[in-house]
Amino acid sequence: MIKMIFPGVFSINGRIATVNLAKGRRVYGEETLMDNGVEYRLWNPYRSKLSAALLNGLRAMHITEGSKVLYLGAATGTTSSHVSDIVGHNGIVYCIELSERNMRELINVCDARSNMLPILGDARDTENYKGYIEECDVLYQDVSAREQSAILKENSRFLKRGGFAYFIIKSQSIDVGKKPEEVFDAELKNLGDTFDIVEKVRLEPYDELHLFAVLKKR
Repeated sequence: MIKMIFPGVFSINGRIATVNLAKGRRVYGEETLMDNGVEYRLWNPYRSKLSAALLNGLRAMHITEGSKVLYLGAATGTTSSHVSDIVGHNGIVYCIELSERNMRELINVCDARSNMLPILGDARDTENYKGYIEECDVLYQDVSAREQSAILKENSRFLKRGGFAYFIIKSQSIDVGKKPEEVFDAELKNLGDTFDIVEKVRLEPYDELHLFAVLKKR
């Protein structure tokens, strides 16, 4: 049974899926399903923190058809390709990735998706890619670094007022000596002058020691 849970996001027998924008192409070996001529890509929650958050009860989805999304830490395109499915041909996903090895795979994904723009760059140095980015509706950050809240704040220059940030906090990348909850609280407190907290979702059992936070820019 296929049921839409958010615009562009579907539940198929309890599993999350998106409609494949690049029909016939897979990105990370994901399962696909055809129904009435529509190809759905099953969205693996063990490979994507956004899928895990959706399964764990994310209350609202601010990425929708036509959205402009700045994606920090796009890696090889797993989650960003599903975001590409959701925003459709009228949206765009700016994919920032630091690793040249990951970028080679990401470019292959973007070649089949005209709404994905791969940008090799360091999310800590916004000056190097500011010329490519328009004002965005959503800022999505999945970056392994100690200064995660500082990176989000710096990149908030590209996010419109009232726009949303999807902030994945990786506690072990920041301080292995503290309890994850302490790290989560400290990172969110660092952002208190720029963002309001909308909701927080833990990602177990799909991802441990991570928090998926949804923030709204003041």
